[in-house]
Amino acid sequence: MKTRTASLLLAWWDTGHDSFPWRRTDDPYAIWVSEVMLQQTQVSTVIPAFERWMARFPTVEALADASLQDVLKVWVGLGYYRRAHNLHRAARQVVERFEGRLHSDVRALCSLPGIGPCTAGAIASIAFGRRAAVLDGNAVRVLARMIDLDADVTRAPARKRLWALAESLTPAERSGEYNQALMELGRKVCRPARPRCHLCPLAELCEARAAGNQLERPVRPPPRRGPHYDVAAGAIWRDGEVLISQRPLAGMLGGLWEFPGGKQQDGESLQECLKREIREELDIVIEVGEPLVTIKHAYTHFRITLHAFLCRYQSGRPRAIKVADFEWVKLEQLKDYPFPATDEKIIAALLGQS
Repeated sequence: MKTRTASLLLAWWDTGHDSFPWRRTDDPYAIWVSEVMLQQTQVSTVIPAFERWMARFPTVEALADASLQDVLKVWVGLGYYRRAHNLHRAARQVVERFEGRLHSDVRALCSLPGIGPCTAGAIASIAFGRRAAVLDGNAVRVLARMIDLDADVTRAPARKRLWALAESLTPAERSGEYNQALMELGRKVCRPARPRCHLCPLAELCEARAAGNQLERPVRPPPRRGPHYDVAAGAIWRDGEVLISQRPLAGMLGGLWEFPGGKQQDGESLQECLKREIREELDIVIEVGEPLVTIKHAYTHFRITLHAFLCRYQSGRPRAIKVADFEWVKLEQLKDYPFPATDEKIIAALLGQS
């Protein structure tokens, strides 16, 4: 099956494939950036983000020299901000440890923050022509269907089996193109809900198709609906400036700026919640005014309804107690800071009032 799989997949690739900006370069740094961006983010979102990133940070040295705030600002819109943190940290390590050049060795690549076996395999094969396997979500789906795998692919035994299969199928020649073809096949043809088996170059080898099990593969645990939280946030004004705070670097959305606030506790009104959170985070007293905007947002493991209020500073000297930093800024200065998607909507509501 090994030789047949590679020849069929490469022949399919040679008949035509998507042309993305990162496929028009052999720069290992650009390929690395694209692979990180493509983790858990759709291609249509990645394309403009990749072009924006490469214009701002065209080399690994440029990224290493940048501030984290600049990096996060350019990353806005891609989500999963830990990836941006890791790219920034890894760029500095590449400059310090490897003289600004990425290694072609998978183990060396895996020593960098944010680079696991799949990303390392993609970089090594696509950028350097090394024989290395990949196993992203698209590849998992293709391979699990090919062998009609009836085990949970999120569990270690099935994952180990799929990695062994991926490594055995990856050809020594043209491994980078093979890996791109495998991932593109999963994205365009071997789709989760509506696989286009009639267009698949591997249809004759697919055991799930032969058994009629395509829609049951890959096996995953049923999705769980995460908890919901009500969150209050305040646009706190003082002398024509609004207060923003920076989230702790090590936590969720680390390093991003936001309008301060937090989760509502049992028995609290939203206004009481907001006053308590501001006191606990910044040690100031505020007056909570009228509602500004209500935003619903879903994260990977939970959902929130964010209630933003117009507020007035009353007393106290702000201190960064449960935040990394804080600033008083004018409305027009907010564009200079990286905010999560929810807070961008608060900014839009503020601008709509001005």
